[in-house]
Amino acid sequence: MSHPDRLAALIRFLQRAEALKDTLRSGHTGQGRRESTAEHSWRLSLLALLVARDRPDLDPVRLLGLCIVHDLGEAVTGDVPAPSQRPGDDRADRERAGLAALAQDLPDDLVAYLLDLYDDYAGVGSPEARLARGLDKCETILQHLAGDNPPGFDHGFNLRYGKDRTDADPLSAALRAQVDALTHQAIAAGKD
Repeated sequence: MSHPDRLAALIRFLQRAEALKDTLRSGHTGQGRRESTAEHSWRLSLLALLVARDRPDLDPVRLLGLCIVHDLGEAVTGDVPAPSQRPGDDRADRERAGLAALAQDLPDDLVAYLLDLYDDYAGVGSPEARLARGLDKCETILQHLAGDNPPGFDHGFNLRYGKDRTDADPLSAALRAQVDALTHQAIAAGKD
């Protein structure tokens, strides 16, 4: 693929990926509107950037790539709220297929790169993937704490949510301990 054709393919991909900005999650922002998946991925990437310095044994570029790509297929499939997720629900396969469809016009090397990142994240194939998955859960819970949630929001759910993923890496486990302390405070304060 020539250089101009490669760049044109990148632009087409970015224009399709823009749909992630309109893919809404169940979490709410501090002003009470529903959060987009793109916003979640951005804040997860920011968190990964900040903690990567504490893990010099990991590849920070790969860690960031995993965070950026992990929910990209949701631009096609949509988000499934955590309480609705079930083991064996085929969600990971659907999101991978969504990512592949989104990336279909990219040069083969970039399609392979994106799918490799997705497969690593979904299969927890690397230490970077273990940390990314743990950080993903911590960011989600932090958003629940920061958000202006609807009445009756169940912060207790967050104490169980994704614990296996956060416990899989010492850094995300340490972060989770602090996030859980904040969750207990929110529960004690009767925060919705």
